[in-house]
Amino acid sequence: MISSPTLDTRFRLTEQQALDLAKSYGTPLYVVDETHFRARIKSYITAFRAAYNRSEISLACKANSSLAIMKIAYEEGCSIDVASEGEFRAALAAGIPASACHLHGNNKQAEELEFALENGIGYIVADCFEELEMLDGLLTGDRRDLTRIVLRLAPGVDPVTHAKISTGQADTKFGFNIADGSAERATQRCLELGFKLFGFHCHVGSQLLDPEAQRSGGDTITRFAIDMKKKHGYSAESLHARGGLGVSYTSKDQPMDMGEYCRLIVQTITEALAGSGIDPILGQEPGRSLIAESGVTIYRVGVMKTVPSKEVGHRTYAAVDGGLSDNPRPVMYGSKYTVERVSPPATGNETKTFTVSGKHCETDKLFDQIELPADLAVGNLIQVLCTGAYNASMASNYNRYPRPAMALIRTDGSHTLIQRRDSWEEMIARDILPDDLK
Repeated sequence: MISSPTLDTRFRLTEQQALDLAKSYGTPLYVVDETHFRARIKSYITAFRAAYNRSEISLACKANSSLAIMKIAYEEGCSIDVASEGEFRAALAAGIPASACHLHGNNKQAEELEFALENGIGYIVADCFEELEMLDGLLTGDRRDLTRIVLRLAPGVDPVTHAKISTGQADTKFGFNIADGSAERATQRCLELGFKLFGFHCHVGSQLLDPEAQRSGGDTITRFAIDMKKKHGYSAESLHARGGLGVSYTSKDQPMDMGEYCRLIVQTITEALAGSGIDPILGQEPGRSLIAESGVTIYRVGVMKTVPSKEVGHRTYAAVDGGLSDNPRPVMYGSKYTVERVSPPATGNETKTFTVSGKHCETDKLFDQIELPADLAVGNLIQVLCTGAYNASMASNYNRYPRPAMALIRTDGSHTLIQRRDSWEEMIARDILPDDLK
């Protein structure tokens, strides 16, 4: 089920905004618009609650774990899903209550679990039998009665998305498999240990342009929950049929309307629940769909050259002052983006095909064979749309390049840094030169 074309809801910078930001903070630069981000969250929460009142939206902070982004999401009514101790510490540093955070992860260490428990984590999403046994040793005293546990299940759903962001199929490192009986054994073990079992969770994948995989996952875990009530007398308090609604990286990506997306997912679950006596909280965990379209990246064009190419005859490279280290997704996933010249603005319709490359010691084709104004020149600023998710959180110091700063355009139109650019000193601070090599 694919949606019909929708309005372009992505945030864009004006030329003056881009010039001001580049002058203030340099390039490359991540930029997030606060007004757009808050509106996006409000729209998702409204859509989900309209479909099902007892609903919860959690920001999957792996998409963008900067403190300001997490705090804005919390202010707008999101809980925060963290996938590591580091993300949890960042949420706490942002002033978010531990009780509003949920800890995920497929290989949690005892130290991570202990830190989460010490600080009063909202709930832990358990992923394997070894984790349940670790929790048995850690949940002493009042902790066993107070700490909520959610079981992550593998529903055997293979979504239409990139293989590297598909997480709900049977062959996955995540969760307890339903088909082979692991999920039922995990439920039994939680009940035997006296855990405060809160419910069941599945996540089928990201960048989903329609809800069919998420509906299938929701139906599977709902029927599993009903089965657990019949067999073991356990009534789930929450069901988390999660997956990531896609965003418009390019005009070819046409995600479904949020309201319809939520309605269809809820419809599948509530129809399955009818007559079961189970009345759960329903949860979703958007990350990309909340923050991606609220962000752009600004680059400055540097060296340009045209070379012979077996593939396309001649290829014109426009190198920018960033690349693989600030956006690894084109290399990792073959990701496509919308790229526009923002300064100077295009004055006509004449375009030319360029390959926008980075400056790293790799092929580093950021945006291969895209259309830009034919008079693109050295010093021009380009903006890459839909980079609010995963770009900053996946950035590295490859080739010892500093990770870019991130600026936030406030609701009053002013702007401020929310992540500063790495300093040269920071990039070598972790290195230790043994005395005999000095």
